[in-house]
Parts: sequence; structure tokens; C-alpha cells
Amino acid sequence: MPDRKTFATLRAARRVWAIGSIHGEAGRLERLHRALWSRLQPRDRIVYLGNMIGRGPAVHETLDGLLRFRGEALARPRSFACDLVYLRGSQEEMWQKLLQLQFATAPRDVLGWMIDQGVGATLAAYGGSVEDAQRAASAGALALTRWTGALRAAMQNRPGHYQIVSQLRRAAFTADGRLLLVNAGLDPTRPLEAQSDSFWWSTAAFAGITAPYSGFHRVIRGFDPRHPGIDLGDYTATIDGGCGFGGPLLAGCFALDGELVDSLEA
Repeated sequence: MPDRKTFATLRAARRVWAIGSIHGEAGRLERLHRALWSRLQPRDRIVYLGNMIGRGPAVHETLDGLLRFRGEALARPRSFACDLVYLRGSQEEMWQKLLQLQFATAPRDVLGWMIDQGVGATLAAYGGSVEDAQRAASAGALALTRWTGALRAAMQNRPGHYQIVSQLRRAAFTADGRLLLVNAGLDPTRPLEAQSDSFWWSTAAFAGITAPYSGFHRVIRGFDPRHPGIDLGDYTATIDGGCGFGGPLLAGCFALDGELVDSLEA
């Protein structure tokens, strides 16, 4: 069985709301949350499909909004902490690696690639800068350790931020084995437990899902570099309107048989 600390099981779900990549667009997240509140039904589950941070201008406000909505949702009758799930996306994965940059073989090269991928917005949110990062990366492991320690401390000073980012799941699935939710993709030739970083980097391989993967009726992801909107395949679904790239934030609501029964745009 998959490790429950790595994967989330959505138990007793009737419907699942899948929220696409937010990319630090706190205003869009707030509007989507307001619309979602009136649509929630008993036994609905909510899965944020990763890439909550990065790229956009309001990383702090985005995480604050996630935490605030979580508190409101859990205050509803018969609600439990496991009703809301947060997946690790490429942005969260890069941020975790950035906080351990002193262990990288070529830290300047790794840093440059991360900046190109949009991690600079999260870096700036916690008091860092590209210039300081480059200086630390050139100064050696000790300087990098001090620099990453300061970033980590800045994040820990924002209530709940470090906790929510450090406890993300790699994927989520309904207890009946019908729906699987991931960040950006997976390798259909490998079992779920062996996907490793395929969840956020194997975007092209997602198109290779032409039959039920491991018995799941539908695999749902929240990021596609093409940002196609809500794109339904026979056994897949993409929920990505390009939030963080000038497009809207999208959410789709799925019945357990994989049917899209509702959607939201902000």
C-alpha cells in the first residue's frame, strides 16, 4: 500500500474539487474560494494540485488564503482535516531544494535553472534576492548554509507557512480507487509508488495514458505547460487555465466515476 505520509487517501468522498496551479495569484484564489464556498456539498473533498507558490506576486497572501479557507472549511459540521489535501508541485519541490542548496553539486547552475522556472517570486517573498543568492552560491557551502537558514527562518516566522509547505503530499486518490490526483503528470509505465519526481516533471508522458492507469477511472492534474483550460481525455483531466501566466485560476468538481459535474473560474 502507498505510504500515507506520501499519498493522501480521500475517504468517504462523494465529489472531489480539484484546484489547478495558483502560482502566487492570491486575488484569484480569494475569488475562487468565495465562489467555491457556495458550491460545497456534504462529503465534498478539496485537493489543491500543487504549484501554489512561485511566479506570482503574492506568495505570502496565497498561503495565508489557503490557511484561512482551511480554517473556515473545517469549522463546517462533520468536517475533518483530511477533507482538504495539498499536493507538492514543481514550485514547492524547487523551493524545498533551494532551502538545501548547500548540498547541490553545482549550486550556481541549479540556482540559475530554478530562477528561470519562477522560484524567484517565492525567494523575494521571504526576504531573499537573486543577487544575494548568486553571491552565496559563489561563496561556498558555509555561506550558502547561512543564507538558506535565514530563508527558512523567514518562512517559519509566517504562521503556518512552513508547516503547510513541509507536509505536502505527492498525490491523492479516492479510497475506492477511481480518481487519482497529481500535480503535472506521471509515467504510465511505472507503478504509483515508483513515480518519484514524475509527478511534477513528466508532463509529456501524461498524454501516454490511453487506458485506465492502475485501475483509476481518471487521473487529474493541475499543471500543463500549454495551459489548455479544463481539458478532458478518456482517462485524464487537466485543470490549468494559466494562472500565474496571465490566465485564470480554474477548479473542477468530479464525481467518483470521473465525470466533471461542476467547474469554477476566477
